[in-house]
Amino acid sequence: MGDETPGAVPYYGPDFTRLMREDPEIASVILDELDRERNGLQLIASENFTSPAVLAALGSTLTNKYAEGYPGRRYYGGCEVVDRAEALAIERARRLFGADHANVQPHSGASANLAAYAALLRPGDTMLAMALPHGGHLTHGSKVNFSGRWFDVVAYGVRRDTELIDYDEVRDLALRHRPKMIICGATAYPRLIDFGAFRGIADEVGAWLLADVAHTIGLMAGGVIPSAVPYADVVTFTTHKALRGPRGGGVLCTAELAAKIDRAVFPFIQGGPLMHVVAAKAVAFGEAMRPGFAEYGKRVVDNAQALADGLAAADMRPVSGGTDTHLALIDLRPVGVSGAEAERRCAAAGITLNRNAIPYDPEPPTVTSGMRVGTPCVTTQGFGPGDLTEVASLVATAVRDPGRAPEVRRRVSELVGVHRVYPSES
Repeated sequence: MGDETPGAVPYYGPDFTRLMREDPEIASVILDELDRERNGLQLIASENFTSPAVLAALGSTLTNKYAEGYPGRRYYGGCEVVDRAEALAIERARRLFGADHANVQPHSGASANLAAYAALLRPGDTMLAMALPHGGHLTHGSKVNFSGRWFDVVAYGVRRDTELIDYDEVRDLALRHRPKMIICGATAYPRLIDFGAFRGIADEVGAWLLADVAHTIGLMAGGVIPSAVPYADVVTFTTHKALRGPRGGGVLCTAELAAKIDRAVFPFIQGGPLMHVVAAKAVAFGEAMRPGFAEYGKRVVDNAQALADGLAAADMRPVSGGTDTHLALIDLRPVGVSGAEAERRCAAAGITLNRNAIPYDPEPPTVTSGMRVGTPCVTTQGFGPGDLTEVASLVATAVRDPGRAPEVRRRVSELVGVHRVYPSES
């Protein structure tokens, strides 16, 4: 910006040395977060480690461009370059997921859901969605969220005996309440969702079917679990979980709904898109189209099953008996520890996970009787099922015997030292 010298290499991306010089406080925060990620076990089901290429796009000069509108139809001049980035993201998303149409502008999964509701519903309409305490999401009708305030929400849940979605109950509720939209998808449901069954129920009552697959879209991209795209009218998703992209959202839909979805994203709920994030999404979609990504998805599930089995062996009961996906929901009542306390004890031992309500939980959300664990991060690092069996043992030790936290932390350090995240040579 005026300090370049003749013959100097042009500036294309982030210069951390400059950041350290000009704002050492923020540079220190970034370095500390890198240290935290490198030196602990990250078992948050909704997190992952992006590739250096995704990080490079996020730190690029594309952040400078305002680009309200869509490729070829912007409200600002000078968008011919960023148009190429968004066009690539759209085309890659369509190919990756086999969708008629993709909108890659939503800033988050919540924004994507808001756009879907804005396109297909009006305030006061009825929608049928999974109850938050049974694994649903805030934007599926929680009273503290816009969705619960703007719409008449009917909730379905899981059976007490199997802890699986009760599709008979879903159908009965749909026939009784005649919702305009049915939502399937969850944040803490470890089993596969039968999208075909939901499609049949939606058709029976004349409802739109929205699949919120924020958690499982990466597994669908790899072909590891069945895709929602052939069944749902609209599919909303995030890009930062098993998909390994930047933090952000997206919407897939039928050709019939493309114009409605696009108008709902812009100009109804958002202004200018974050073009550096859109480009990073394109990078992530491209990476997910490579042959190795399917193997990654398979290992995520294998690792989650090994982790769930290992915790079960330590008397920490997996809800529904196990998992088919990237996460497991664990009932801690057999060991007499709350979810909040388990989260604290694991943190002291260098293991990051989160407390989570279990179905029919007697404890409040701030305490919970369960915890949620996931394997996208550790799988990206190169952990295998054998490692996750040991990780389960470490989690169990940390939860059961907090006095052994230093011992557990030492072993965690050894494991992540072997499976290093963001090694210097990357």
